[in-house]
Amino acid sequence: MSPSECVKVVVRSRPLGQRELKIGCSVVVEMDPKRAQCSIRNPADKTGTTKLFTFDGAYDMNATTENIYNDIVYPLVESVLEGYNGTVFAYGQTGSGKSFTMQGPHNWPCQRGVVPRAFEHIFEAIATTENVKFLVCASYLEIYIEDVRDLLGKDTKQKLEIKEHPEKGVYVAGLSMHPVHNINEVEQLLARGMRNRATAATLMNTDSSRSHSIFTLHLEMIEMATDGQHIKMAKLHLVDLAGSERQSKTGTTGERLKEATKINLSLSALGNVISALVDGKSTHVPYRDSKLTRLLQDSLGGNTKTIMIACISPADNNYDESLSTLRYANRAKNIKNKPRINEDAKDALLRQYQEEIARLKQLLDKAQMQNTISSVNGTGDKDEIEKIRENYEQKMSCLEQKYLDEQMNKAKLENELSQMQDNYRQTLSRLSQDNTNVTSNNAKPLMRVADAEAALEKLKLIERQMIGGEQTSNTALVEKRKLKKHEAERRRKELLATAKNGQSDEMEDFHADKDRLESIRNKLENAQKVNVNLQREIEDLQSEFERDRVDYLETIRRQNQQMKLYQQLLAKVKPCIRKDSNYADLESIKRAAVWDGDAQKWNLPEFLFIKTKLPKAESVNNLKSAAENNQIDNYNTDSDDSGEELLRQRFAKSEEENIAGTYFKPLRPVSVINKTREDKMRNIDQPGTYFPYKHNTTWKHLQSGILYTDDLYDGRASQASNASRLTPTNIFKPPSSRTTP
Repeated sequence: MSPSECVKVVVRSRPLGQRELKIGCSVVVEMDPKRAQCSIRNPADKTGTTKLFTFDGAYDMNATTENIYNDIVYPLVESVLEGYNGTVFAYGQTGSGKSFTMQGPHNWPCQRGVVPRAFEHIFEAIATTENVKFLVCASYLEIYIEDVRDLLGKDTKQKLEIKEHPEKGVYVAGLSMHPVHNINEVEQLLARGMRNRATAATLMNTDSSRSHSIFTLHLEMIEMATDGQHIKMAKLHLVDLAGSERQSKTGTTGERLKEATKINLSLSALGNVISALVDGKSTHVPYRDSKLTRLLQDSLGGNTKTIMIACISPADNNYDESLSTLRYANRAKNIKNKPRINEDAKDALLRQYQEEIARLKQLLDKAQMQNTISSVNGTGDKDEIEKIRENYEQKMSCLEQKYLDEQMNKAKLENELSQMQDNYRQTLSRLSQDNTNVTSNNAKPLMRVADAEAALEKLKLIERQMIGGEQTSNTALVEKRKLKKHEAERRRKELLATAKNGQSDEMEDFHADKDRLESIRNKLENAQKVNVNLQREIEDLQSEFERDRVDYLETIRRQNQQMKLYQQLLAKVKPCIRKDSNYADLESIKRAAVWDGDAQKWNLPEFLFIKTKLPKAESVNNLKSAAENNQIDNYNTDSDDSGEELLRQRFAKSEEENIAGTYFKPLRPVSVINKTREDKMRNIDQPGTYFPYKHNTTWKHLQSGILYTDDLYDGRASQASNASRLTPTNIFKPPSSRTTP
């Protein structure tokens, strides 16, 4: 069982902004970097009492991002290169410096953000590591109004679906993964994604992020050891969260207000997850309440090493937001993760590439040997055969060099080469005995040449995707990396020693108080101070709960107004709904609706038309007339009356019937029949079965330069097709023509 490790939390305070200086704000936050403590003072409290918080690191307004990275983030990125998953995310209110910490300015070297420094760190380590090959892929997504979007995809507005693999956990289906080989390529992808990200200006921040973004580096490492190859996988998540907002301070309206509501709800869900993880009594952690917490599920309580950078504002008018951020950060430092090295993944892309390389090498060797044999038999063009022989010798030497460099196993190489030579001799002897078929196969060597060249090109493309060890001969770069590691280790030991010294100083101060009465008096005073602080803490919590309650009530009022608007619109639209459809009865539709918790939507019944079968358009008078005629005929059969009597009876019958009413029919039946014919011609689309898009194989994606998450995960989850609508059946027939007697 892997040992547990707490989430590391550091706090950073930014300087006062121009707007805060203009309105005369004062500083209420103080940092003690040596003790890693942060104290905050309530501006409304005249006694000057402060609240003290202790973290893994505290950085004031004079600290640089370089200090934060070297002290805290550097060891985490180093562990990612060892096979651990890592996450770094910034948390805080809007305008507190989260994006500045994660991205940073390009023209200020000491304040370059965590993200570009992590890129430089990873690719520098890859270039100076020996006997290890790396495959690095990058992906970039954002969560905008609870919709997951691919910032590097072809359609950045397309909504992606979050799925869960039974073995690998949560992932985003259809997210593009781009292989990268150096720092320039990954920085270009970052800049491209930043241009596609949603931002807007508010009163508190001129470039406010309106979405949460996650930039992920997927690393696969294959280590060449004496006992074989060892494959490891790791992921580094670099998260830039959107800031919590209060509408009264940001002045957002319309679409910006809707974005702020969704941001606050997702951050509230993140706080609930943190509270549930810290509280030992909670049996359920609400990861599914938000897509942000769903994607950060492994980072909070899972198989990941996590660092949280809490960014706060030192201004007195942001006291409530800064205190709330410090409380969240104080709870988060008690979350325990269980990181472990991801070794020997069965479906690692590098393993697939290694198998493909081995297969291509066998194909090349076979094709080249056959081409060489054809030259022995005297077939083909001599110049072409000589060219084939030279290519074969060059490629064989290249393969030998690669085996020497990558596998470091001379005995295995000699064995493989001897087997190759044995196969060559066997093939040569077999073909020398079958000279009769040589003339019919003159065209085959040229085809084998083309296949060999295609396989060689494919082999080169795959090998170009794997990087590592390019700068092992650069002693200056190797020494620079060693110094950085040594400095990071020294700084880590200093932080541990500082924490221990702080505890020992407190213990010495406690034991120095030998006087019993003075100790009791001090305890009493301390208890009174604690009581006063607790009372103030209760008041602060009550005021914070009151503010949250007001915000929730305001949200409920807006939702009630929106719901009443929809109800009134529905009442206006309801008379326009066709009576022969199932949506004419809205109550039955409500009872049939089912809520889908994963998709966060209602599943409604399909729109159907209910047809009523009417009798044929035959007149009752015709049936009655036929019956009477039948009676008259029967009567005339038994009667001996003359033809004049028969004619008289028919005239009397015609006078009783309404000939004008039966012959000249009213327009109403005709209009009903025409409407029926129109309904017959009306076509209702039937949705077909939805076939989810299936990507090509990993090799075809590699040719295009883009991989997808579907290549890494099992395709067990199939998307169900929508139920087909009922096909309307015309139960009416056109009226048959009648002839009047």
